[in-house]
Amino acid sequence: MTMIEDREQSAARTVAVTARRRPPFHWRHRSGLITTGSILVVLAFWEVTGRRMNPIFASYPSAIVRKFDDQLRSGLLPQALLDSLQPLLLGFCLAALIGVPVGLLIGRYRAADAALGCYVTAGYAMPLVALIPLFMLWFGLGFAVKVVIVIVMTVFPIVINTRAGVRAVPRALTEVGTSFMASEFAVMRKIILPATVPHIMTGLRLGIGRAVIAIVIAEFFTAIGGLGGQIILAGQRFDTAGLFVPVTVLMVLGVGLTYLVGWLEKKAAPWAGGTDTERN
Repeated sequence: MTMIEDREQSAARTVAVTARRRPPFHWRHRSGLITTGSILVVLAFWEVTGRRMNPIFASYPSAIVRKFDDQLRSGLLPQALLDSLQPLLLGFCLAALIGVPVGLLIGRYRAADAALGCYVTAGYAMPLVALIPLFMLWFGLGFAVKVVIVIVMTVFPIVINTRAGVRAVPRALTEVGTSFMASEFAVMRKIILPATVPHIMTGLRLGIGRAVIAIVIAEFFTAIGGLGGQIILAGQRFDTAGLFVPVTVLMVLGVGLTYLVGWLEKKAAPWAGGTDTERN
């Protein structure tokens, strides 16, 4: 009985020491609390100042929430969100399917970089909005042109970041694979691609932000529909609160998709994420 009691006391002391060492709640969740406090301060300031301004020029959070509820109940907002999400997600997925292989090729092979690198640099640097009238002539004013605009404005960050990731792979790793008589495909699949995953995910994060911008621009230029169309219509009616509703939805959509890509990065490359516990 003495040995059992000693073990129980030792276990109780261990639990007590662990509980004492565990940081308090506000310290463990300090980043989330700071973010929440910052948002509440901004919303309160916006509410107070917005009520004192002409509603034609500005609005305030409570009015935006009421307008959001009205559009949600009428079905206008869900339909607009669906009209924007379909070409956005399809265009982003196609851009990723195109951008990652192209980035791997031009990062790995000098001949491919010499043949395609100049187009990638030019496409990333030039204002692609100037090509939208041409896309409208080629693809019309419907769903297809929205997808094309999203692809064109999204693919270049993915290509550039993937190429940078391939070039960042240490030469010693590829030489080890070659010395063990691995084929070029095996080197690409087992060495270069896993080492490039963090750069690919960074490109996808940048790409999703550009995809949200691209779908709004496409709806501005091509057809009155989706969230971009709701912004145009609300602006024409001088409905400031109604204008902020799709803008807020787009902001939340962009942030949510960015966090989704970050979550996928942690699942695909858990070794690449740094720890935040040491930061103050």
